[in-house]
Formats: sequence, structure tokens, C-alpha cells
Amino acid sequence: MNLQVADVQRRAELVFEQVERAVVGKRPVLEVVLIGMLADGHVLLEDFPGLAKTLIARSFAQAMSLDFARVQFTPDLMPSDITGSTIFDERSRDFEFRPGPIFANLILADEINRSPPKTQAALLEAMQERQATVEGVTHQLPRPFLVLATQNPIEYEGTYPLPEAQVDRFILRTSVGYPEKGEEEHMLKARLGRVQDEVRLDAVMDSRALLECQAEVETVAVADEMVTYITALVRATRENPKVQVGSSPRGSLALLKLARARAALSGRDFVVPEDVQELAIPALAHRLTLRPELWAQRIRSADIVAECLQAVPVPPTLPAAMMSGPANRQAGA
Repeated sequence: MNLQVADVQRRAELVFEQVERAVVGKRPVLEVVLIGMLADGHVLLEDFPGLAKTLIARSFAQAMSLDFARVQFTPDLMPSDITGSTIFDERSRDFEFRPGPIFANLILADEINRSPPKTQAALLEAMQERQATVEGVTHQLPRPFLVLATQNPIEYEGTYPLPEAQVDRFILRTSVGYPEKGEEEHMLKARLGRVQDEVRLDAVMDSRALLECQAEVETVAVADEMVTYITALVRATRENPKVQVGSSPRGSLALLKLARARAALSGRDFVVPEDVQELAIPALAHRLTLRPELWAQRIRSADIVAECLQAVPVPPTLPAAMMSGPANRQAGA
């Protein structure tokens, strides 16, 4: 099927209609998560317990008919508990590979910072290469393959901070936040009318449809001015005096992919500055390391990215006709 950007937008709206039956009043967050998925990237949700992080992952999996697996990270979790292992089958008198939960389309890595680095590292190869090597044998993971990880930002006892190399592999980091008063009341009333905890969602897409949408995102046009703008923003994070380590080139690629996905979600086949600006903090903030002496001043990495957005000149929005011509359609970032 030959999709158009309008088809991506239409399919996304169908998904939102279903997911919002379970997750009330969080449309901006849901859009950011879906943008990450359309950009074929992994998402890190960092927020307090009970704010629907797990529900968001499960709801997207149901609405998109994705093979879903949840891994609860604990201090005693072993790498083989994620990737699987090879066992000896008495009946066939041969060794047989038993795949772990990582062989699914959407993986919820719940409280990912509760496992030691060795177990966290079991995800590194999968997240970057879409494959898992077990006992010297490489197994390809199904496509799409997406990781949605959660962690609690205030609980440090019994946790192992994610190494920078792994954090860098998340295309974006975002938070959910508390619902507004009216939204929370609506949630309670909906629960009373449902007479059960679980919300049953209809599948409005499947894994093939998601892959088609991801492929269409790769056709969204990016003008040279937008490439220059993204590059300048990322370089500004490295040159900021408050930053010890700025965003990597992987951050530049992430921001480019996310901007294209946001454009498609908005029904456009070209990127505008607002696409870059809206995704800059989720795409770049988690890739920065601030100078230690600034920690006591409660300066956040998101504040630094906001400073860069203010400092870097914004290119003018080009007419759609200039942006969507064949010469400007760049397939693949």
C-alpha cells in the first residue's frame, strides 16, 4: 500500500482515540511517545509512580496490535531473563534456543534503573542493532522493535543509574505529570461507569501498518535550512559554558527523525522550525552532562536546551512548494 502523509495522520488519530479511552488528559505526552515510535526510536518515561507510564505502553500495544512484553527490572534480574537462553532438549537430544521477552514488537522495560549494569547492557545491542546475541549466536529481533522504559526520578536506594551510552540510545525522554483536577474527576467517573479496572481497547492498526507509517516518515522533506538549524542547536549544547558534555551526533539524528515524524503527524510532508523546537528538549536534554558545580543551583539540562533555542537564530518557514519538491525529499536520516 502506498501511503501519504495524510494517511499517517489519519491512522495516528485512530490510535489516539483508543489510547485516550485509557489515558485521560495526556494528549501532548501521547503525541510525543507516538512521534518517537513513528521515528523508529526508543522512549524513556521518567516520572513518579502511579502516573500511567505502564498504562501508556500497554495501551499503545493494544491499539496498534503489537506483540507486547513487560520486563520488571529487579536487582536479581539476569541478562538471560531478557534475551533468552539455550537449553538442552531431552526429546530431540539437541540444544534449543528459548527466546526471552525481548523478542516482541514493544518492550516495556519497567523501572529499568533497578537492575545492575550487566543486565541493563543486555538491551544495548537490541536497542541499537535490533538483534540479540546469545551464547555466540545472533538472533534478529522482530520489526518493529521498540523499547519503552520507565524510571523513577526521585528514588535512588537500590537503583543503578543508566550509563550515558544507554541513555543516548533513547531517541527521547519525557514525563507524564499529574492530571488536572477536571481530568482526574473524569477518570474516576469513567472507572465507576466501567465497573472494572481494565479498559478494553480496539486494535485500529497492526505492526505492518506501523512499519508503513515509519517508511512514510522517511519521505518527509527537510530543507537545507532545517538541517543547518538542527546542527546549530546541537552544537550550541556543546558550546554552552554550563555544560560539561554536550549532545552527541546521535542527538542530531534523533532530532531530525523526530522533526520529520512530528511533521507527518501534523499532516505535512515537510519540516518547519516548530517541529524542531517542540522536540528539542525531549530529544537533547537527556544527552547533556552539566558541570558538577551547577547541580546545587538546580539548573536542569532542559533549561540549557531552552537557552540554546533562544540563542540560535530561527530560519524562516519556507513555502510548502519549495519544501516538498522531489529535489528536497530526503529519504533516510
